[in-house]
Amino acid sequence: MRSQGAPGVPASGCGPGRDKRPKQKDDHHPSAGWGAARSVGKVLFSSKEVLSGTRAMVTMNHEQSGFDCPGCAWPDDRNGLHLDLCENGIKHVTWEMTRKRVDRDFFDRHTVSELAGWSDFALEDQGRLTEPMVYDPITDKYVPIEWDAAFELVGSALRELRNPNSAAFYTSGRLSNEATFLYQLWAREFGTNNLPDCSNMCHEASGRALQAALGTGKGTADIDDWDEAEALFVMGVNAASNAPRMLTALAEAHRRGAQIVHVNPLVEAASRRTIVPHEFGAMATFHATKTGTFDVQPRIGGDLALLRGIAKVLFELHPTDPSVIDMDFVAANTAGFEEYRACCERESWADIVLQSGVDERTIRKVADIYRRSNKTIISWCLGLTQQEHGVDTVREIVNLLLLRGNIGRPGTGPSPVRGHSNVQGNRTCGIDHRPTQQFLDTLAEVCRIAPPRAHGLDTVGTIAGMHDRTVSVFVGMGGNFALATPDPAYTFEALRRCALTVQVSTKLNRSHLVHGRAALILPCIGRTERDEQRSGLQSVSVEDAMSRVHLSKGSRKPPSPLLKSEPAIIAGLARATLPNSDTAWEEYVDNYDRIRDVMARVLPGFEDFNLRVRERNGFRITQPARELNFHTPSERAEFSTAAMGDVLPPTGYMMLGTMRSHDQWNTTVYSDNDRYRGVKNLRTLVFMNRRDMERLELPEFAAVDITSFAKDGTTRHVYGYTAVAYDIPEGNAAGYMPELNVLCPIGDFSEQSDQPLMKHLTVKIMASQP
Repeated sequence: MRSQGAPGVPASGCGPGRDKRPKQKDDHHPSAGWGAARSVGKVLFSSKEVLSGTRAMVTMNHEQSGFDCPGCAWPDDRNGLHLDLCENGIKHVTWEMTRKRVDRDFFDRHTVSELAGWSDFALEDQGRLTEPMVYDPITDKYVPIEWDAAFELVGSALRELRNPNSAAFYTSGRLSNEATFLYQLWAREFGTNNLPDCSNMCHEASGRALQAALGTGKGTADIDDWDEAEALFVMGVNAASNAPRMLTALAEAHRRGAQIVHVNPLVEAASRRTIVPHEFGAMATFHATKTGTFDVQPRIGGDLALLRGIAKVLFELHPTDPSVIDMDFVAANTAGFEEYRACCERESWADIVLQSGVDERTIRKVADIYRRSNKTIISWCLGLTQQEHGVDTVREIVNLLLLRGNIGRPGTGPSPVRGHSNVQGNRTCGIDHRPTQQFLDTLAEVCRIAPPRAHGLDTVGTIAGMHDRTVSVFVGMGGNFALATPDPAYTFEALRRCALTVQVSTKLNRSHLVHGRAALILPCIGRTERDEQRSGLQSVSVEDAMSRVHLSKGSRKPPSPLLKSEPAIIAGLARATLPNSDTAWEEYVDNYDRIRDVMARVLPGFEDFNLRVRERNGFRITQPARELNFHTPSERAEFSTAAMGDVLPPTGYMMLGTMRSHDQWNTTVYSDNDRYRGVKNLRTLVFMNRRDMERLELPEFAAVDITSFAKDGTTRHVYGYTAVAYDIPEGNAAGYMPELNVLCPIGDFSEQSDQPLMKHLTVKIMASQP
């Protein structure tokens, strides 16, 4: 099935779906502020966790003594701020602190077939999982299983495989560094590099681009650089929802006179103004601070052309104003400059304007902002990476920074916005289906294993492998794989073809109901909760989006005595899989310092790990490119000369991108509202330019059907969506994931990054047929 819903029937979404009339209003109030405070109050009150939730608020993101927010990866405040948190972080934590429980009695009352008909909100709203469960195909129910029996079920299934590559080990970003290291060690000692992760769907393009250009897969800017930058370019991200604590940095930048340019097809709340909640005077007086000075709205996929246009302006000005390009920096630190100059000069303004969707006058104004700044940071998120030319676009960001020497100096650098806590740490600590030979050599020497050398499967490859039955065992460590991935019909069928699926989770979700012939649910403790092992209370570490590693320690009592920590679950599974292994799995779980001691010997930048991570605010992993040491073939930063490409949809078609609503975190949907876009009681919508709606004779809130057109010529459909007018370029549309994931074909992924094209879909929108 390649469709969602039925013709003439209003679509249902992943939220509560209560029968209320959809509304939209012009909602231009400041981001954060009292709107966020009221939202937090409602969440705490409805969860019946007002006291404990409030206590959690004052320990979240505290150095050493608190726990790291399991939401976004924005760096923690390092100046002792006692309310370094945001609305979405509190929602995320409170959602996990619920008193509701999904225990054996719950599963005894409901079959999997029945639960499959529930909304995704309803599934997660049932509460915390309390004990390991195994699927019983006779009753179509999950039933209790002892931990040792669960471990052995997985271990025996893996040992029986003829080829270790018939298993895949997926992880989301919530996994700690210590658990991550154990997880990849288990997979590689078993014999596979099939380590797909959520980065394969979000920032894979960023890592590949930065590695090629600078010799590092990470940004070079630190939070201190954000405090010094004279210009900030924020591309393809709505910080108010995706990285709300960034609003503080934007507000402070505006106060000191920095230019803040937001580049996004939609004009979002983060580009306007904010009231920072921990600024009590501003809250009391309703005083808002601007968070942007200029908005640019390229067409979907037009960012590369926009950036190329800015560079072209600099080259045009250079003969009469040599200061616009830092030739000393270019000569000393880069390769390929003359080729890049020729590339920019060949581009015509007509093509740049057509492909970017931005007029020449606006591009020149943005270029003027850039050339007048002596310290510039360019940040970006999935709006740039989840498109066909994502790698080229990020490399063009680096090109632009190199022209003015905006790398390796305070207040400068590329700065990808990681949208999930510790997703960057996962990659740093070994979750990579394409590991370097240097990493494998060190792992082999230190851990005394023989890791496989061939590249493994990424997320799209794993789904294809399950579908063709070359992958028969799937282990999911956190997240909601079934709901987060593209092409649900194909992905669901792939998961159901597995011999065994294993999900390590805190709450019930769709991935537990779309399972293999055998299936396990293994519940773990959350980041807010105490992790007691034989040697005492444990801490784990995480890495933020700017390469700083710090400790996280939970303080709440776990909701069930039968829960295990993620490291304990991984170690138990590993021992059952590899009963003769010399790896000290049990000792690692007894005391996480032992894991960190090994990590210190394997991972560059983690030397003296146990000592440095206990320092106030932890430590920052060394970034060679920040020191102008480029681990590239030329040992210099390398310019890219990629062609702009044609990103215009065919005549009569539109480009659609998926995104999150404000009241949502990844696949977890808290309500059917999107406060910052003025929408209430509606998730199954498509935002459209009003002129497109007039051309298609669609009144406001018209029922529409959407068809996507895959590269292979197949089509996918959703029915009964609602058209909502919004400030978005003509020919472009946007709607929410995961509902619209059905429109993204499994075969439509970037040839540069292998990322699904979640924000680059060719579609037709038409009035619904009765």
